[in-house]
Amino acid sequence: MSTPTGRISKVFQACEEASSSTSKAINHRYSCEICGKTCLNNANAKAHMRTHTGEKPYSCEVCGKSFANNFDVNVHMRTHTGEKRFTCEICGKSFAYKSSVKVHMRTHTGEKPFPCETCGIAYPTSSSLKTHMLTHNTEDKVYCEVCGKGFANNSQVKVHMRTHTGEKPFSCTICHSAFSIKQSLESHTVTHTGNKPYSCEVCGKVFPRLSYFKIHTRTHTGEKPYSCEECGKSFSTNGILKIHMRIHTGIKPFSCEVCGMRTTTYSAAKQHLRTHTGEKPYSCEVCGKTFAQKTNAMIHLRRHTKEKPYSCNVCDKTFATNAELKSHMRTHTREKPFSCEVCGSRFSNRSNVKEHMRTHTGEKPYSCDICGKAFASQSNAKVHMMAHTGEVR
Repeated sequence: MSTPTGRISKVFQACEEASSSTSKAINHRYSCEICGKTCLNNANAKAHMRTHTGEKPYSCEVCGKSFANNFDVNVHMRTHTGEKRFTCEICGKSFAYKSSVKVHMRTHTGEKPFPCETCGIAYPTSSSLKTHMLTHNTEDKVYCEVCGKGFANNSQVKVHMRTHTGEKPFSCTICHSAFSIKQSLESHTVTHTGNKPYSCEVCGKVFPRLSYFKIHTRTHTGEKPYSCEECGKSFSTNGILKIHMRIHTGIKPFSCEVCGMRTTTYSAAKQHLRTHTGEKPYSCEVCGKTFAQKTNAMIHLRRHTKEKPYSCNVCDKTFATNAELKSHMRTHTREKPFSCEVCGSRFSNRSNVKEHMRTHTGEKPYSCDICGKAFASQSNAKVHMMAHTGEVR
């Protein structure tokens, strides 16, 4: 039978053996001679050393790309197999890498962890920040040969060139619609899947991405967070601001194939081309009248429906177009931004200037069908006609 003293002695012996084993394990850890980092085993130490040597002994069997370890090869293979094992819990979009899901989640949360140290604007990814930094440092930019716009690298210039060439290499497998960038195609595919998790509480319209939803809400709030440094005019999106800036810079990157006329936007170039072709692809659902521009067709339709969606916040008068509302607002503000080049007289809208110019030129384009008398304005011609018809004004 063992004595209490003997049992205590065995416990101390076991503790010493455990301590000795732990000490040996610590002594067998490997320390990097370059940076001092410790590794648990020789294999980890070898893998770590490749971060210093740049050695990449593992290669992809498909494309030959090299990697520092076998794990990275296995992850890379997903670019060839199309495997996307990581899914966003909010919108269901799938990704090949777990890190991609983390970055994608920022489109839902609005998180922007990469701020610019110069101006404070924050971005969701480090690559977006790097691109932005070029606006402060122009030395490393790559410039477009057509319009002179600067970019971070040649690949961005290649994508940008599609705005000049009209190339659209990404097409939808369902409806065959084509797009110039992959992101636009991805956004388009939502129209087929119907997955739109963001809903507007005001009008009920739904959106596939938080960024689209945020831009839409500004149509209700009137918020315009992007302002022009030249003239102070504000815009709801940065993209519209960039297009506006071409007014000040004089950049017109799009040219007409027929007459060479240059325009600031691709859509304006397409519309201009119809002045040569005579194409009018937009038609009125009521009377069948055709138009070269979609906006003109929409405005015309309101003449039938009597819809006037733009209202004055001073007198509640409504208008069919925003341009008409702006012109009306000047009756309240007394603003007269248009002036006559001959005498300097000022007017609230451009049409009044055009009519006033006839007092200098003597032009009278409106004539009476009965007596042939001519008038400088259409309103005066109408008043004159009442003298013949007996109509009371």
